[in-house]
Amino acid sequence: MKTNLLHIKNMVCPRCIDAVRTLFEQAGYTPTDVTLGQVQLDETTPADPSAVAPLLREAGFDVIMGRADQLTEQIKSALIEYLEHLRTARMPLTTSAFLTDRFAATYSHLSKVFSRTANLTIEKYLIRMKIERVKEMLSYNEMTLSEIAEKMRYSSGQHLSNQFRQVTGRSVSEFRRDLLPRRLSLDQLG
Repeated sequence: MKTNLLHIKNMVCPRCIDAVRTLFEQAGYTPTDVTLGQVQLDETTPADPSAVAPLLREAGFDVIMGRADQLTEQIKSALIEYLEHLRTARMPLTTSAFLTDRFAATYSHLSKVFSRTANLTIEKYLIRMKIERVKEMLSYNEMTLSEIAEKMRYSSGQHLSNQFRQVTGRSVSEFRRDLLPRRLSLDQLG
């Protein structure tokens, strides 16, 4: 089955967009638009998903075939944008309001689909994303824990510290002492 719109798994940043665009161009396809999680091809060059899947897998991506998997990847992409919204908005929306606005679907529906396909809740996935962002900020050693907590919209440094330990199994100070702190890429979160 050939198609002009392909849904791609593990696209989490602008470099992923560039990499996927390059992979498709090298394979002889003409992408007209590449965004997080999607590749739109020129009408004259539809692709067979099973033909491009090996190329994508080799680079750490994959084609998503089912609707539930597609929606889950779209939610993951939206959550990346939500983290930026949290960081920059004066009065940030709640996660549920942000996602229901984005997808014009109930949060209950989005949550059920996400939990079923990702094997964890949207909330737990978002917490993991936040902790990875916190690890990044900690590794730069430019801000105090309180400053990071404020930037990431935690109620306090203690709340962040508790959640950090719960997710990583280590304290913030243990993480800071580690010469080579282990961070995960967003596509490894779930």
